[in-house]
Amino acid sequence: MAAPKGGFFIQDKLYKKAPHHESFKQLWETKWKKPCSMGIYPFMFSAIQDFEPIVEKLVESDFKEPYSWDDYAQVYFPKAEELVSQAQRAEQEGNKEKASELYLRASAVYRISRFPAPRSEKQRYAWQEGKKACNKGLGLREHPVHEIEVPHTHGIEGEGRVIPIYHLLPSDASESNPAAVVLIMTGLDGYRTELAVWMEGWRQNGIGSIVVEIPGTGDSPALASDPTSPDRQWSSLLDWIDTQPAIAKGKACVWAFSTGGYYAIRLAHTHPTRLAGVVALGGGVHHMFDEEWLNNVNNLEYPFDLATTLCYKYGYGDDFEKFKKEAKKFSLLEDGTLDKPECARLLLVNGTEDEIFPIDDYYLCLLHGAPKEARFVQGIKHMGEPESFFIILKWIYKLFGIKANPVDQMKTIPFKPKY
Repeated sequence: MAAPKGGFFIQDKLYKKAPHHESFKQLWETKWKKPCSMGIYPFMFSAIQDFEPIVEKLVESDFKEPYSWDDYAQVYFPKAEELVSQAQRAEQEGNKEKASELYLRASAVYRISRFPAPRSEKQRYAWQEGKKACNKGLGLREHPVHEIEVPHTHGIEGEGRVIPIYHLLPSDASESNPAAVVLIMTGLDGYRTELAVWMEGWRQNGIGSIVVEIPGTGDSPALASDPTSPDRQWSSLLDWIDTQPAIAKGKACVWAFSTGGYYAIRLAHTHPTRLAGVVALGGGVHHMFDEEWLNNVNNLEYPFDLATTLCYKYGYGDDFEKFKKEAKKFSLLEDGTLDKPECARLLLVNGTEDEIFPIDDYYLCLLHGAPKEARFVQGIKHMGEPESFFIILKWIYKLFGIKANPVDQMKTIPFKPKY
């Protein structure tokens, strides 16, 4: 590992419980209130006035870990339903801008109700309803985002037949003027309905975008418990990209967020010649599956129960003990992925103090296989944001040979409600 004597880089913090794990009230006050007011992760497309009455009820009822996820989700539904009704009225009146905003705000409320993963009946309902609202909101924009079902041609028995994606190209993209494209891989809790927040900024810079969910999340058709299932999903998606006349050949770049970074690193090694570049932001490869790490991260930086959410995401349901025993089957070190002789151009970015996936994993990447590029943000936790975003945007601009200002693109991220 990266620290002296073989410990984790953040070894001295590994056994300290963060205040936001004490109650929802603490979560809101110490971690969520500020980003909600700014309309940034995890409150993409949100308005704080929608959440304040919800928070009041959750605090009144003294919600805390372990949460009853159905009871938790139910508190959000009245506000989400109210926003959808308002959006429908605005749409009927022909006010597309207002309708779009209200649908997206409804999707944000549904999103937090099923956060971090739809593990209960009502949370699964919230995912479906939130998706409907988000699709409506994005579809009513001046430059609508399109949902496409890509055939999962490489899928095997037990896997879904399609890969649902969000897709947006610049208005002038065509067969005679094809655009480069950024393929955004989502994380553990942010699905295409949230990471779509990046798409308009790329459009404004003349770059297309695709947002796709990783195995075990959202609508990914891949078998969550099969370590090789992502290889098939990416083969199907890259084959589809190759058939799109308005996407420039050889000009697809991956930007993967958080848990998606694990899949991006694997992809860079399993499909090394099919991408112009790969960015893995805040991911892991091996030590993220260490038993000591999994035993402690439920109490650290992540808002809720990270390790048991990962257990669910990797196809183990609530059998956490079995997941811990078998988790190393997903290790990119132990399965030989990191030592493959070829690797796509790969940029590793993270904060050195990450308490979700250890920075030790990126150090490990640099010790194996083909050379990679890396940039760590010192003293910052998971994903090293916001500095990491500027690092990555500049890297992708250079990769595609475009002149753009990352400050201007970052201004498109915060959601500013008008109605």
